[in-house]
Amino acid sequence: MITEQLEKQRDLTDGLLQRLMEGEEEEALFAAADRVRRENYGDAVYVRGLIEFTNHCRNDCYYCGIRRSNRSLSRYRLDRETILACCREGYGLGYRTFVLQGGEDPWYTDEILCDIVSQIHREHPDCAITLSLGERSRDSYQRLFEAGARRYLLRQEAADEKLYRMLHPSRMSCENRKRCLYALKGIGYQVGSGFMVGAPGQRWEHLIGDLRFLQQLQPDMIGIGPYLRHQDTPYRDQPNGSMQLTLRLIAILRLMFPGALIPSTTALGTIDPQGRELGLKAGANVVMPNLSPAAVREKYELYDNKICTGEESAQCRSCLEMRVFSAGYRIVTDIGDPKKYRASDRDL
Repeated sequence: MITEQLEKQRDLTDGLLQRLMEGEEEEALFAAADRVRRENYGDAVYVRGLIEFTNHCRNDCYYCGIRRSNRSLSRYRLDRETILACCREGYGLGYRTFVLQGGEDPWYTDEILCDIVSQIHREHPDCAITLSLGERSRDSYQRLFEAGARRYLLRQEAADEKLYRMLHPSRMSCENRKRCLYALKGIGYQVGSGFMVGAPGQRWEHLIGDLRFLQQLQPDMIGIGPYLRHQDTPYRDQPNGSMQLTLRLIAILRLMFPGALIPSTTALGTIDPQGRELGLKAGANVVMPNLSPAAVREKYELYDNKICTGEESAQCRSCLEMRVFSAGYRIVTDIGDPKKYRASDRDL
């Protein structure tokens, strides 16, 4: 069986990978992925407290709802004290990883961000600080690392240069995105990358190319989700990505990267009411409930109809805990390092 070969060897030819993506041996693929995630992580699902602290962005990516050219979006920035308050509330709810995510907003200089990161670390030294701030200089990444950040999420979105150019303005490049990822690894971050599934113009060979790039990068975390359109982008009329293909790719990634941390994303929950549960059953082992103030959640609108925009943080945590339990897993408050990562490397 193709699935058995992938489980044993953690790799397949391009043709066999495509057959799995097309749905061949789907039941066996999901079963194997769940078995491998349980061998590595048991039934644990790690929670990351997500703080979407700014929806300003200097970029104009053609698929993204917070793109610079979207004039209908109500913009916001969270100040230092609001971000720290979100972390304090999250800590009380049991979160031991905080994810600061935002558009590429030049207002947040290195000085401002390092001050915020260092204060979070002082107040919560037993927690991991994850950043998702897009492309920055190596020096900026280094300064944030020294301030206390230890994880960084930067999806490649598309490893193929031509497809990347279809999705992004000319000032951005696939080459620079990859350069940033390798800079982060060189500094010592736990690095997360990933891609959209069903992006406009995407073909089978692009998805296989994304898998091959991840094999080269060897990230600690891999986040994928279906492409979801937004009404105020040039791709507003493109069809959404496939949930089922996304689930197959999560399972393939689990077998290729047994020790990786793989989230079951909000995008999956948006495209289908049971999407996040199905993502966990396909091999994912992370969920990222929202700690942002409820008043701004609907403004961080990467795509249409985003879920959980009106819930308070405690509601969001409680809801997710029940959903995770219903899928056959349990939420844990552990910091949740990837299996190949040594805890001692996290020490400051």
